[in-house]
Amino acid sequence: MTVSMASRGSGLTVATLSRRGRVAALVAICLAELLVVLDNTLVNVALPSMAVQLQADMSGLQWIVDAFTLAFSGLLLAMGHLGDRYGRRRFMVIGLIGVAAMSGAGALSSGLGQVIAARAGMGVFAAVVFPATLALITNIFTEARERAAAIAAWTAMAGIAVAIGPTVGGWLLEHFSWHSVFWINVPVALIAIAAVLITVPESRAEQVDRLDKIGIVLSLAGVTMLVYSIIEAPKHGWLSTQSIIGYLLAAAALAVFVAWELRVRTPVLNMRLFRNRRFALPSLAITVSYFSAFGFLFLITQYFQGVKELSPLEFGIHSLPFAIAVGFGAPIATMLAQRLGTTAMLVTGLLILAIAMYIAGQTKVETPYLGPVVISMILMGLGFAVVQGPATESIMGSVPLEEAGAGSAVNDTTREVGGALGVALLGSIMTTVYAQRVGGRIESIPGQIMNDQQKELASNTPISVLEVIKAPVNPLLLQAKTDLIHAMKAAALAGAQAASYVAVGTILVAAVIVALALPWKPQRGNSILLGWREKQPTPTDPTDS
Repeated sequence: MTVSMASRGSGLTVATLSRRGRVAALVAICLAELLVVLDNTLVNVALPSMAVQLQADMSGLQWIVDAFTLAFSGLLLAMGHLGDRYGRRRFMVIGLIGVAAMSGAGALSSGLGQVIAARAGMGVFAAVVFPATLALITNIFTEARERAAAIAAWTAMAGIAVAIGPTVGGWLLEHFSWHSVFWINVPVALIAIAAVLITVPESRAEQVDRLDKIGIVLSLAGVTMLVYSIIEAPKHGWLSTQSIIGYLLAAAALAVFVAWELRVRTPVLNMRLFRNRRFALPSLAITVSYFSAFGFLFLITQYFQGVKELSPLEFGIHSLPFAIAVGFGAPIATMLAQRLGTTAMLVTGLLILAIAMYIAGQTKVETPYLGPVVISMILMGLGFAVVQGPATESIMGSVPLEEAGAGSAVNDTTREVGGALGVALLGSIMTTVYAQRVGGRIESIPGQIMNDQQKELASNTPISVLEVIKAPVNPLLLQAKTDLIHAMKAAALAGAQAASYVAVGTILVAAVIVALALPWKPQRGNSILLGWREKQPTPTDPTDS
């Protein structure tokens, strides 16, 4: 295959782009990326307000969040392949239009079902946008050093967007209703559409073969079932019958997908890419880094809201050290990888993440914010950044240009699965320890302090401590209430400590695997070509037999 860089109808091509033009295109692409990542974080801050106005229970609130994640992660592989086939810029614009439309629908929703449907629609169109961002960057910046810098900017934007989401959402809720977290997407999407149309050239595979429809369906079924099972596991139990059936169905679908992709002549995902250690091992590092970072952000949310009793805006402001560390570390790490090698940076980043998670796990109720908490946030942001930039550059440098969208989709899917697993697993561990420590105590609390509904909520989440604090109580029971609040906070942090130890162990295992299996010698020259010089065996098409 060869790659056509022409933007039909506009005359804009990669060849005619000046250095300033490439920078302008990068800004437009990062703006589109910012919109998608913020979509996945803004709504979390608005959940309490939405629960009251929409009369949503905990399950309903979970689906407001999970509907986006499920649609987004399940469609990434398919949309990355289709973008390679029909045009990455075209798909990006279509996706941005869809995100704007679905955001408007969400803002106008008056019922829980409508909000969930709008969030799912946003996830579908976000999956159309996201693989195109990294694929376009890879095609526009073909020189190794420039591409590394561009990917560093892309990585920094993703990390910063994750961290500033609570701050932006908190500010909106201070001044407007929960509808504002949807409305804010509309003008941002319109600006991004205009910027992309003006500055970004089209790129696609010039010659395409038969569309692998079976592969697309199998990838959608396998990834969706896997992420769904991960999301639902804490609710039903990790080893419950329902969860085990979900794991088995996901494993079966993914096994069939792999077998099919190894045989078909034009696969939606070239599985032989995973034979390349510079593709497979950085993918593992990204998965583990998102596992730890998203799990950390979930745990720190419980700390700020449940232990420190901060408002959404205060929580967002207090989480800014993570964003600053990501923005500072990503460009530096990606450029250092050019000199020191990807392996050195990945191992270093993973070790920093392990240290950050260990420090975070030592937090107690009396631990001040300015101390171990801030240090753990800064180290988490730095470790996250040190892994993301070099790993992404290595992954995208290991695929041919005509498969850049598919490679980007793999990169994005590993992030989503890692993040979902981090929140689900670490959150489940924290919740389990918390419930074991305070469940019986909460049940014995007099009704004058907590009613039955409050007791049920308090047994499942430490954030419920805020409701306990607000509840009026007889002065004679004030000491019992104070003791309960402290016990809830201590139990939450004990759960966070147990979760942090699991995360540290996972990170260290990944660091050892990367250190032993990934070459330490830096690649020289254009890594896009270097990563694809090995002769690939020709797959057979099962329809030929």
